[in-house]
Amino acid sequence: MKAVVENEHGGPEALRITEEPTPEVGPDDVLIEVSGAGLNRADTVQRKGKYPPPEGASNVYGLEVSGTVVQLGEEAARTSFLKEGHKVVALLAGGGYATQVVVNQAQVLPAPAGIDLVDAAALPEVGATVWSNLFGPGGLKPNGPEQKDGEQSVLVHGGTGGIGAHAVQLCRALGYHVFTTVGSQAKADWVRDLASRQEEANAQKTKPRRLGNLEIINYREQNFADIIEKETDGEGVRAILDVVGGKYLEDNVASLGLNGLLTVIAVQGGPSGELNLATLMSKRATVRGTTLRGRTSERKGEILRDMAGTVWRMIADGLIDPAVERRFALDDVQAAHEYFDSGEQLGKTVLVMN
Repeated sequence: MKAVVENEHGGPEALRITEEPTPEVGPDDVLIEVSGAGLNRADTVQRKGKYPPPEGASNVYGLEVSGTVVQLGEEAARTSFLKEGHKVVALLAGGGYATQVVVNQAQVLPAPAGIDLVDAAALPEVGATVWSNLFGPGGLKPNGPEQKDGEQSVLVHGGTGGIGAHAVQLCRALGYHVFTTVGSQAKADWVRDLASRQEEANAQKTKPRRLGNLEIINYREQNFADIIEKETDGEGVRAILDVVGGKYLEDNVASLGLNGLLTVIAVQGGPSGELNLATLMSKRATVRGTTLRGRTSERKGEILRDMAGTVWRMIADGLIDPAVERRFALDDVQAAHEYFDSGEQLGKTVLVMN
């Protein structure tokens, strides 16, 4: 099979297409003929030598795929809903930049209805990341704010990234007031267009949802903490999903409301920052950092199943767009990473296998 393997680190030129043997299918595994593989920030950090695969994971790049089931292990065939020929998506610890991949059955979901199978590769990683970090204990309510809660707000940093675009759409569809940060007017326009398409799809439903408000903050021109303090009358937001890290720590905590939750999932702005513990204590707020890649197959499977019950339905209804802006052939993987590194990347980027 063709694959992009972890041999050396550096810029996009370090990526090479190689021929690798088809991975061995274990008892609980599924072999997938890959249609598309999503690119993620983690891939570029791995390429630079700063994010090695977990122990035992494939040395092939790629954390999410879509494709067709071609073989099941003995236990998977006995216990799984999956059958040969099923169209699926999968969340991986590695192995996605390849024409075939083997993954534990727990990490596989049916591809969502209503979208192209290649574009579906853009969903498992962002969907699981957003769901596991914003919803559940300590975070937002998966069914949206209850009437007694009043209007609740959430801050999503990086609204034009794959994770950010997904989080903005999902939170709005559930009725949360969304603040999101972007770095230019062009990027603000892109998020606004994505929101407009969501509103159009919602208006066509027999029973439209009450979509949450959206406020886009250009962080190069405005301080997001000041905007949030003003627009929430000083109450702050219920939750923050942050990919910046240390640079935003102080302003993030200032933006939290009482019992608020700040979740840091990346440190693009550095790993260290100042934290006023008195402010944190007075708000009874929580700051946590998480990663998804190293979790067990069982836990990843739980997250996927919880997430899909809500998100897959919204995708079918047109309320969540995979936001795939660029497709590249696998042979053009270097160009795909150059685009991702450029700072001009919008939404999701997908590698096409055939």
